[in-house]
Amino acid sequence: MPSISTSLSWLSVFGLLFSPQSCLALSKKDRLACQRATHDPLKGCPKHTLLVDAESANATAKKNVFSSIQSAVLSLPHDNSTQYILILPGQYTEQVNVTRPGPLYLLGQTSDAASLAKNTVEVVWHNATGTATTGSYDNAWTSTLTIAPTFNSSTTGAGPTGNHVPDDTPFGNFDFRAYNLNFTNDYLPYSAGPSLALSTSYANTGFYHCSFKSYQDTIYVGKLANSYMSKCEIAGQTDFLYGFGTLWIEDSDLLMRSCGGGITAWKGTNTTYENKFGVYIHQSNVVAANSSIAPAMVGKCALGRPWNAQHRSIFANTYLDASIKPSGYIAWGTTDPRVNNYTLMAEYKTYGPGWNQTGRIDGNVTHILTEKQWQPYSSPSKVFQFFKSGKTGNSAWVDWNA
Repeated sequence: MPSISTSLSWLSVFGLLFSPQSCLALSKKDRLACQRATHDPLKGCPKHTLLVDAESANATAKKNVFSSIQSAVLSLPHDNSTQYILILPGQYTEQVNVTRPGPLYLLGQTSDAASLAKNTVEVVWHNATGTATTGSYDNAWTSTLTIAPTFNSSTTGAGPTGNHVPDDTPFGNFDFRAYNLNFTNDYLPYSAGPSLALSTSYANTGFYHCSFKSYQDTIYVGKLANSYMSKCEIAGQTDFLYGFGTLWIEDSDLLMRSCGGGITAWKGTNTTYENKFGVYIHQSNVVAANSSIAPAMVGKCALGRPWNAQHRSIFANTYLDASIKPSGYIAWGTTDPRVNNYTLMAEYKTYGPGWNQTGRIDGNVTHILTEKQWQPYSSPSKVFQFFKSGKTGNSAWVDWNA
């Protein structure tokens, strides 16, 4: 992944995050017009929209037509302007890295933008780390899609807060959105070391009608990142939602391909301000990936385990199938539980065959939240915070109508 420096000062980025610019976006009507398949693909799109067409014999930057998504991204100015890229149907085998700060909207062409099943664009990569074949390097190198201002800010690293990020590192993209795109890391068809489909750090990112598929560490929401997912599909086997930042998942399907570790593995961080870092799964479904593997998984999958003792994750108003362990969550290990008074591995009004109140109480690791306890985390606006401030309400970039 390239490391790109930027001349933006911290103060200028902080000002951007509070400015009306963060609300810039296509209306839903205009977005649908751009995504709709027509004889002229860019008909209905904003002026200067870039086109990605893997089959085009005339793909040239001069014509604003590109054969890969990454070449289109790299052609964009590294500034605060709003940019759009329309991607035509196909499978794109590449890693996509976004470092620019200005709004960027990736649009997958589709016959039905309201149906994830009708998605026609897949971005796929084949890489993992920590295996006998690959050797060990930072998880950041494996990701299919990365949104972060620098490579250093995107690394996972080791220790309680990961690799150190220089204090003068600016916030990255303050309004990245992807619609109707599928991101896959298919290194192997089972857990074989971290193999990320998505990595995002120091950025605000929104995903709508998208899918993310891998087996281990599918989605990484890293340092000071806010990520919102609506009507998405996320598939994994081991710790497939993990990170340091803040992730809100709404009206989506979490597909368990097997039971390994937990669904969530978060690492909390000490800050000088109160933080809401964590993963929040709301009004969604947690189910076996398919009916053929479901019987062997009954009662074996954990909702999560603490990457460190400050892990915070909440499943709220969410359906759990029979795959979920009676205890819900689990400790990290017998000799290294990583559970203390600061650990919040919780549920609020979950339901379905995977809900077992007696098992949760006996397991003694899952918090069952009351209405009052849930309220501080009950909406994206209450958990998404502005850059290094502790101030909540950083949600102008969320598309509530997708």
